[in-house]
Amino acid sequence: MAKGNFMIVTGLSGAGRSSALKNFEDLGYFCVDNLPTTLIPKFAEICLQLKNKIKKVALGIDIREGDFLDDLFISLEELSKMGFSYQIVFLEASNSVLVRRYSETRRKHPLDREGRSMLEVIVQERKRLMGIKERADKIIDTTTLTPQEFKQVVFSSFRETPELDTINVSLVSFGYKYGIPVDADLVIDTRFLPNPHYIERLRPLTGNDTEVSRFVLKSSVTQKFLKKYFSLLKFLIPYYIREGKSYLTIAVGCTGGRHRSVIIVNELKKFLEKKYPVKIQYRDIGKPTT
Repeated sequence: MAKGNFMIVTGLSGAGRSSALKNFEDLGYFCVDNLPTTLIPKFAEICLQLKNKIKKVALGIDIREGDFLDDLFISLEELSKMGFSYQIVFLEASNSVLVRRYSETRRKHPLDREGRSMLEVIVQERKRLMGIKERADKIIDTTTLTPQEFKQVVFSSFRETPELDTINVSLVSFGYKYGIPVDADLVIDTRFLPNPHYIERLRPLTGNDTEVSRFVLKSSVTQKFLKKYFSLLKFLIPYYIREGKSYLTIAVGCTGGRHRSVIIVNELKKFLEKKYPVKIQYRDIGKPTT
């Protein structure tokens, strides 16, 4: 069994190496960019010394090193001897797109030291990288990919478990008088529902009390709202997942954050936890009634 897995991310400059490393980081990889190829075995030794605390590593390798290919292949041989597995991910894009990307960012190409045109530099780099491209385990052409599509390609190619094809949902109840949660992706206002605050015996209770919950949920308006909102979430969430979103925070608000919002959060949890990991927070449930 391999002691760990190294993902070698390289390819044409401007083809998306930095974006790829961010995606691997989301997959749980320890990512290092521009590590000199001669230091790869030394880095692997450090991983061994950490006693399996770092099992998955993604290294961004740049062509700007002088003996790039020779040193890389020697280092990869050392990795294998040490008991590590590795894969090479090669990123490429069309010449015209690479020229456009450098023009838009106004960055200097790592091989542009002689004042040649950008196209000439890119063609030269493509030739120099032919050897590693031939040995690549995965070639990704980013010419037409949006950032979301690029992430989807990386995830679908290198995810280890189907759980990565899901989303973690956080449900937060809050009171509008205390402000909307700043990290909310979706905000729902439940102040149109029957308000237990105006019933004296219910006012000191919370949405977690059966009597309060029964009062709000027996309303036909509440039932119609839940049915429609469940349907909306059933439609939305798969598209969030498709876009590569890993976390979704749904904030549910009422006036004080004690009654209606708490009840709706609980109902959403029952609905969503059948398919997704869900955690809940009653942010303002302990605030005084006024």
